[in-house]
Amino acid sequence: MDIVGFLKSQFICHLLICYIFIVSGLIINFIQLFTLILWPINKQLFRRINCRLAYCISSQMVMLLEWWSGTDCTLYTDPESYHKYGKENAIVILNHNFEIDFLCGWNFCERFGVLGSSKVLAKKELSYMPIIGWMWYFLEIVFCKRKWEEDRKTVAQKLLNLRDYPENFWFLIHCEGTRFTEQKHQISMQVAEAKGLPKLKYHLLPRTKGFAVTVQCLRNVVSAVYDSTLNFRNNENPTLLGVLNGKKYHADLYVRQVIHISIPFWHTGVRIPLEEVPEDEQECSNWLHKLYQEKDAFQEEYYQTGTYPAVPIVPPRRPWTLLNWLFWALLLLYPLFKLLINMINSGSSLTLASFAFVIVMASVGVRWMIGVTEINKGSTYGNNDNKQKQK
Repeated sequence: MDIVGFLKSQFICHLLICYIFIVSGLIINFIQLFTLILWPINKQLFRRINCRLAYCISSQMVMLLEWWSGTDCTLYTDPESYHKYGKENAIVILNHNFEIDFLCGWNFCERFGVLGSSKVLAKKELSYMPIIGWMWYFLEIVFCKRKWEEDRKTVAQKLLNLRDYPENFWFLIHCEGTRFTEQKHQISMQVAEAKGLPKLKYHLLPRTKGFAVTVQCLRNVVSAVYDSTLNFRNNENPTLLGVLNGKKYHADLYVRQVIHISIPFWHTGVRIPLEEVPEDEQECSNWLHKLYQEKDAFQEEYYQTGTYPAVPIVPPRRPWTLLNWLFWALLLLYPLFKLLINMINSGSSLTLASFAFVIVMASVGVRWMIGVTEINKGSTYGNNDNKQKQK
C-alpha cells in the first residue's frame, strides 16, 4: 500500500473528515434556519439560497466518492439524450441494491449540475436527523410515513408545491421502497405470485402508488423519466466504509429516457415526454411493473456481458465538490488544531480526559453514521409490509 492509501485508511483522517462534515453541516443548518424569514417575502429567493446551502453539505459526500476514493463512474446512455441531462426537470428511477447507491445517484446529479436542487421521496424519520435531514427539510423534500392512507394527501400536496420551483431539479425515487436483500426478495416474490405478477430476479416488486402520484402531480413540470440501473464491475460490493478508507470502485450506470414500454428493452429509441406515461393509477402501475421487468433484463444482460446496451460516456468531473470541501477544511481545521495545542500546553488532566471523551464519542458517532447505510442494518419495511399483504 502506498503512503497516500495508508493515510486514507487511518481512523484519524476519518475523524477529521467527519468533523468537517458535522461542524460545517450544523453551521449550514443554522444559516438555513435564518433563511425562513425570506419565505413570506420572496419564496423563490429562499429556494435558490437553500439550493446553494444544500450543495455545500451534499457535495462533501460526493467529494468522498469522486476525489477521496477515486471511484470511476461510467454512464451508459443514448448520446442524444446525454445533452439534455441537467437542462430539464426529470423523475429518476433508481434500483436499490447497494449501500452507496444513493451516493452514486448524487454523483450523477453533481456531474450535470443539479445536486443542490435534487429531490427525493424519503421516510419521515429522516427529517429529524441533523445535517442531511434538516437540509432536506429546507429543500422541501417529500417525506412520507410509509402508510399510504396517511401519506396520500400530504405527499401529493408537497409534490404540487414543487410545480413552481425556480431551479431545474431531478426527483430521485427508489420505487422498491427499501434496499434489496435476499430475505426481502423472497417475500416480495411470494407477493408477486399471490397477485399474479411476473417474478423479478434482481429487484423487489416496485411500489406503484408513490410513483403514480408523483407522475400525476409533476405532469407538465417534469419533462421525462430517466430509468437508471446501477451495477459495479467485478462483483464489487461497495460500502460507505470502503469509500471512507479510500477504496476505489468501478460503477456502471445505465440511464435511458423512457420510451413506450411496449418497445423491447434493447431499443433505446426516441425520447417521449412524461405526458405519455399513463396518468390512470392502475395503468401507471402496469407501466411501472413492465419497466421493472425490463430492468431485470438489463441486470441479466450486464451479469452475462459486463456491459449495457448503450454508448459508454464518462461525464467530466467538476472541481466544485473538492473546492467546497477544501474551503470548509481550511475554515474549521485551524481553530481545531489551535485548540488542541492549547489543551496540550495546559497540562490539565481534566482537560485531556475531556478531549479523550470527545474523541470516543466522535468515533461512536462516525460508526453510527456509517451504520445507517449498511444493508444488514437496513430498514425492515420490506419484510414487515409484505408479510402483512400476505395475510
